[in-house]
Amino acid sequence: MSDITTLHAAFAAHVSDALDALERDGALPAGLPRGNVAVEPPRDPSHGDLATNAAMVLAKPARTNPRALAELLVAKLGELPEVTSAEIAGPGFINMRISDDAWRAEMTGIAALGAEYGRSTMGGGTTVNVEYVSANPTGPMHMGHCRGAVVGDALAALLEYAGHKVVREYYINDAGGQVDVLARSVHLRYREALGEEIGAIPEGLYPGAYLAPVGHRLATHYGSKFLDAPEAEWLALFRKEAVSDMMDMIRADLKLLGIEHNVFSSEAALQAAGKPAEAEAWLRAHDLVYDGMLEAPKGKTPEDWEPVELPLFRSTKFGDDQDRPIKKSDGNWTYFGADLAYHFQKAENADALVDIWGADHAGTVKRIKAAVAALTEGAGRALPFEVKLVQMVQLLRDGEPVKMSKRAGTFVTLADVVREVGKDVVRFTMLTRKPEAQMDFDFAKVVEASKDNPVFYVQYAHARIASTLRKAAEQSLGPSSENIERLGAEELELIKLAAQFPRTVEAAATAREPHRIAFFLHDLAAAFHAYWNLGNDRPEMRFVLPEDPALTGARLFLAIQVGQVLKNGLALLGVEAVEEL
Repeated sequence: MSDITTLHAAFAAHVSDALDALERDGALPAGLPRGNVAVEPPRDPSHGDLATNAAMVLAKPARTNPRALAELLVAKLGELPEVTSAEIAGPGFINMRISDDAWRAEMTGIAALGAEYGRSTMGGGTTVNVEYVSANPTGPMHMGHCRGAVVGDALAALLEYAGHKVVREYYINDAGGQVDVLARSVHLRYREALGEEIGAIPEGLYPGAYLAPVGHRLATHYGSKFLDAPEAEWLALFRKEAVSDMMDMIRADLKLLGIEHNVFSSEAALQAAGKPAEAEAWLRAHDLVYDGMLEAPKGKTPEDWEPVELPLFRSTKFGDDQDRPIKKSDGNWTYFGADLAYHFQKAENADALVDIWGADHAGTVKRIKAAVAALTEGAGRALPFEVKLVQMVQLLRDGEPVKMSKRAGTFVTLADVVREVGKDVVRFTMLTRKPEAQMDFDFAKVVEASKDNPVFYVQYAHARIASTLRKAAEQSLGPSSENIERLGAEELELIKLAAQFPRTVEAAATAREPHRIAFFLHDLAAAFHAYWNLGNDRPEMRFVLPEDPALTGARLFLAIQVGQVLKNGLALLGVEAVEEL
């Protein structure tokens, strides 16, 4: 990290210094927790440039009145040369107005930091394990996986940018019954590759043509060895070979989106290593697993239902509505049983865990969080653990639902979508709404060159800046920081908005919400386009004024810094900042 301090960081330090001074003066008790003290723009810009809640947060533990504490803070903050006014608002918020020179200095700070502007040390090097995608290894990636993949990857990049070490993990569900179905489906394609007429794919097997190359490879390698062999002789081998090929396909599909995981954990390997049994033993020793009867299904009880004694995790102790089995009646681990062991394994090498799941898994969140809490607290290092739920995406073309892929059998492949509209469009679009909100992905709209398309709108702002610089260069005009005092209120509003980027990064990382970066970029692009459009009616507001090279240089310098912030934000999202459209 550079020694250059952003205005956001500087004022956070100023507030901290003021609190330190009050402690030294005896006006404030020492050692009060300051984790919730914030410095950010007020909701209403007319109230000032920056606001702090320090007095509101600290007054109660300091056993004082918020406004009384705010008065003490205002006296300290008002002495800063960058502050033109500091006022108390409402019950104790402090609003500050910052001098124009301070905003101009921030502009030169952006220029000095370049690609590093916005990077933070907030994470302190702590390790966050982000698990995302984790699709069953039974076929190529489809658009049902896409949104979670992008959200997870953008979150991982955001956390790294905010000073964390990040483990990008993929959990391979290769121990369930679906993998046996995959092996049988591949064996059918193996027989086909050896010349057998297989006809229609039987019900219950995977129909996708993507399995034909796997069958052909196995036929080439093993010949007819397993053509008429009983299933017991080839099932385990075909399962292993098929999962390997499917994971190669999945990695290739994800790479089209610019996504690469650095850890792949196998459920089968986890079970072979006895990890679920270890977790069960630990939980039993701490009276968190017991042998008991499951409640009968709610509503009309099925005729074949009968009570069975199973090992149950005491998830009700952690807020769940009933205790949950970790094993099935046949002795195999439930998905939950294997999953809690997997999370315990992840926790051994991380300071925090984040899972990105599809919204269809919402019902299991409470119990897995309970299990992880029990295991990690019991091991003496309770870990923060969050599950981010991502809603499905509806694919449309000109408003009509998209037909399914013949190759895939039942779904639209991610690879086909990326090849049609491009990686950048897919990635940015997936972050234009909160992940828990429903999303439509219309092939026509996401490539539309209009302000209604946020992908185009943001990229166009960066391309417009690049184009302006090229046109200025044709007239032997270029950017310069020498006359930035010529920039007025309308130009400084752009810098005030761009200067929110470092704070936005930290807030988004803390909340684990990468979509905040996309929202910020859209707002910054909108402000830039609005300023640009002023020149249509007011020629003196144009960026390039051949008759005034000094002002032109200052405005071009401003444009470059706005472009740099756009570029930094887009890079966080894995999107290219294009030079032309």
